[in-house]
Amino acid sequence: MKLIIQIPCYNEEETLGVAVRALPRAIPGIDEIEWLVVDDGSTDRTSEVARQLGVDHVIERPHHGLARTFMSGIEACLARGADIIVNTDADNQYEAGDIPKLVEPILKGEADMVIGARPILEIEHFSPIKKILQRIGSWVVRVASQTEIADAPSGFRAISREAAMQMNVFNEYTYTLETIIQGGQRNLRMASVPIRTNEFLRPSRLFRSIPAYIQRSILTILRIFIVYKPLRFFTWLGAFPFVGGSAIMARWVVLYFVEGGDRAHVPSLIAAAVLVLIGVQIWTLGFVADLIAVNRRLLEDIQLRVRRSEFDRK
Repeated sequence: MKLIIQIPCYNEEETLGVAVRALPRAIPGIDEIEWLVVDDGSTDRTSEVARQLGVDHVIERPHHGLARTFMSGIEACLARGADIIVNTDADNQYEAGDIPKLVEPILKGEADMVIGARPILEIEHFSPIKKILQRIGSWVVRVASQTEIADAPSGFRAISREAAMQMNVFNEYTYTLETIIQGGQRNLRMASVPIRTNEFLRPSRLFRSIPAYIQRSILTILRIFIVYKPLRFFTWLGAFPFVGGSAIMARWVVLYFVEGGDRAHVPSLIAAAVLVLIGVQIWTLGFVADLIAVNRRLLEDIQLRVRRSEFDRK
């Protein structure tokens, strides 16, 4: 059983040493452990520092982008024969001593992906707004994925080889939410275990401010819903104008017959027709999007076959 611990890095020469030195080289039930650093287009000495620290594999990407860097690491781990992949951060946010706890459900055959659940309410450097958004985001992901993941934005996770083979990330901002929803869609066994966090070393680089974080989080969640739950999303979206138009139409019918046709109430009739038409058009978009989603799933199945052939041969 081979475990590879991957660390996506972007200008982490100052904190990488703290994170790497805490990583384990032996875990019960694991025969071999390797470390892999994915340099996310860093402009500092991140790759050089990683090699000096004894990291087994260093992958250098020319362009910055967390989600693509995560997937580059996943594919590199698969190519190097990983049976289990653990993803952690270079800023030492997560307690490396909890890695055995992360991989245990996979070793027991109880889960395909395990997400570390941070004690969000106890993390001092998280603002009240960020804590609320973390909980809302996790709830939305639970609804969309039909799983019980407590901390969806957590990047501290263990992934089995079979689950990693099935991963695709379309969002360029972050991989955390999308991979959970994708796993739920594919009926992967998902588990959540409580983990510890370490001392705050540096601010997050995913967002510049709380308003930026709110904006990106909302857009990310909306996009995930549209990609993975298109019919449900457009059904609810189209219901608002359709119901509003139907209500206005019902009002027009009542007024027309009560007043005996003395007044036509043309503006109300036009508004009702426009709203109903908008609702029907949105529902039509939902059906088209659902057909596209079916095609995407077929392409994912083809990609899975290609990956199995490629990585198993290696």
